[in-house]
Amino acid sequence: MTTQQELSNSLAVPSLAILGGGPGGYEAAMVAASLGSRVTIIERAGLGGSAVLSDVVPSKTLIATADAMTRSLDLAELGVHFSAGEGQPLMHADLKMVNERLLGLARDQSADIREGLERMGVRIIIGHGTLLDNHTIDVDRGETREIVRADAILVSVGAHPRELATAQPDGERILNWAQIYDLKELPRELIVVGSGVTGAEFASAYNGLGSKVTLISSRDQVLPGEDSDAAAVLEGVFERRGMTVLARSRAQSVERTDDGVVVTLGDGRRVAGTHCLVCVGSIPNTTNLGLEAAGVDLTPSGHIKVDGVSRTSAPNVYAAGDCTGVLALASVAAMQGRIAVAHLLGDRVQPLILNRVSSNIFTSPEIASVGVSEADLAAGRYQGDVVKLSLHTNARAKMRNFKDGFVKIIARKGSGTVIGGVVVGAGASELIFPIAMAVTQNLHVDDVANTFTVYPSLSGSISEAARRLHVHM
Repeated sequence: MTTQQELSNSLAVPSLAILGGGPGGYEAAMVAASLGSRVTIIERAGLGGSAVLSDVVPSKTLIATADAMTRSLDLAELGVHFSAGEGQPLMHADLKMVNERLLGLARDQSADIREGLERMGVRIIIGHGTLLDNHTIDVDRGETREIVRADAILVSVGAHPRELATAQPDGERILNWAQIYDLKELPRELIVVGSGVTGAEFASAYNGLGSKVTLISSRDQVLPGEDSDAAAVLEGVFERRGMTVLARSRAQSVERTDDGVVVTLGDGRRVAGTHCLVCVGSIPNTTNLGLEAAGVDLTPSGHIKVDGVSRTSAPNVYAAGDCTGVLALASVAAMQGRIAVAHLLGDRVQPLILNRVSSNIFTSPEIASVGVSEADLAAGRYQGDVVKLSLHTNARAKMRNFKDGFVKIIARKGSGTVIGGVVVGAGASELIFPIAMAVTQNLHVDDVANTFTVYPSLSGSISEAARRLHVHM
């Protein structure tokens, strides 16, 4: 048994041990190392965590491929035609090649992260870590063990797919979102259980790739909790593209048949398909980590309790990412990690403010949002004015044949400060940034309206929406 480092009480900059190499962990490591801290990362699989290896990077690469196919189908309306041999499809997805590419990109991204960390002097240990106290981690490296001590510990261990007792994945016909990249052929008939972000994204992607998709939603709308106007646009697109959406339908069980699967619904209906993807949430990876021994409090769901600067209930122990249950976004995990380091090292720190978090759902079309929602206004939590502009009036959208989407801006009533927004359409993940900037910096609608945009451009609709919220003084 060896000691990686003793507590650095004599050093000006505290040392940091990080359990988990996902966005929360590696972003924290980069910041801490750049500020002179001695940093060690303990990671079980590979740098980047599930976000890079089995979740965000692979799924968004798959979605990019599907989106390219979807756009190509509309090219005839622009006067662009493909020719194919008699009886041959115009195009098809080679899923084996698609999955090989996306997993290769994930491995490359993981390697790039590792190389960058090592270049900054971060020590990386591959193994399973268990907290012995709030300064010490016991690392099981397989054939050897190592004790890592540091002034502070950051726990960023992520989460894994939640499973149903009546729908156990087998990796072949019944799948979770971490297993679906093992498929070699495109599912002919894919049933997706769960219409949250993950379910909607995969349903959209496989529909674009050519599968016949049935989406089972237990709620009134796809993407429950999201902007209702955005959900309505997406449901309309799904219907137009041949997807079947079963609303207010709860999956009771999923069983294999000789050549596929059958999903039994709560009302007794049975839905048959060749494959089933179960997307019913996630569970934090917080068991068997010694958190209780270190004095770290958990919620009933197993998430680590943290405050606005990522502190846990244990002195010198911070936490970041999906294991905290704050918001399951890689960007939030990374911000939590950076905030933890700033607090630990006495740097300027601003607590996490959830109303400033911009998020995106990578369906086709994309749905991005930030800040206060119309549901918040309806509930009386805020008072605001709303303007929604359909993109079908935008010149650039017409040129690019973008038929679906809108820009929505919410301004505080009376003051005109931008407090929220939604963008639905191609590239919404990019277009939300100026609205997020306005929300974060407390800009007035006139500040947005009076900022030049390119003509023609999709961003021009953001400026136009802001102009319509102008209040005559």
